Amino acid sequence: MTTHIPVLLKETIDGLNPGQGETVLDATLGGGGHSKALCERIGTSGTFIGIDADEDAVSRAKEKLASCEARIILETANFRSIGAVLDRHGIKEINRAVFDLGLSSFQLEESNRGFSFQRSEPLMMTFAKKAAAEATTAYDIINRWEEDSIEAILSGYGEERFARKIARAIVRARKEKPVKTTDELVAIITEAVPHWYCNKRLHCATKTFQALRIAVNDEFGALKEALAECFSRLAPSGRMAVISFHSAEDRIVKLFFKEQKMAGIAVLVSKKPIAASRTEQQQNPRARSAQLRILEKIK
Repeated sequence: MTTHIPVLLKETIDGLNPGQGETVLDATLGGGGHSKALCERIGTSGTFIGIDADEDAVSRAKEKLASCEARIILETANFRSIGAVLDRHGIKEINRAVFDLGLSSFQLEESNRGFSFQRSEPLMMTFAKKAAAEATTAYDIINRWEEDSIEAILSGYGEERFARKIARAIVRARKEKPVKTTDELVAIITEAVPHWYCNKRLHCATKTFQALRIAVNDEFGALKEALAECFSRLAPSGRMAVISFHSAEDRIVKLFFKEQKMAGIAVLVSKKPIAASRTEQQQNPRARSAQLRILEKIK
């Protein structure tokens, strides 16, 4: 059975410091670890709103929060729709919000959507379990996009140093037959890059898979929209915490927080990003790249 360990849990909850009766938002339910901790802090008079693009995450959260005595609102939605979700339930302001931008263990190990390069799964990578008919999938990118476009996302989103070689190898392979599964893609990547590159601690397919996932879900565009919408709904003295795992992701958060600070409408709760302790990194390797930033709204 898959067990999800929430990253930077204590630091996030302490930094947000939610109180009794407050309205809190978890914009990325994931494994529900942050949700449960938040719910326990706001008590019976509080309101908890949780959203996730993955309906399985919402189902898990419903079970995990069964004992929570606060008012609970759970919806399957992309976090770029925060405003619409709040409006549907008549909520004008929130006091606390958390974004955990990492994949959950469940998505990696049980979704069967191609997030992990360690399994043979269909090349989907959509956060939504049932993607819309017009949605772009990893299969579409790998089998239909131009070589230059594939190279651009591998380089820009994955910071992959061998983006050109991998893109070229993908196009060459698909001419023989469509690339349908994750293990087929891994084999192409392994053949395309130098041998030494596959013997490093970081698997040689990691950055390619990351880049494809980001492109499929328009993660950077969604994040920019969600941060702005969430901040606009924060009450005075409200706080929002964001945990990122990707340098480009963290730059988006850092820039947004800086803009609010420079405008005189927010302060940084932590001047520098908070990293996981050595102990946590040893217990949960996925915490190694985690960066936590927290912002407080002044007015």
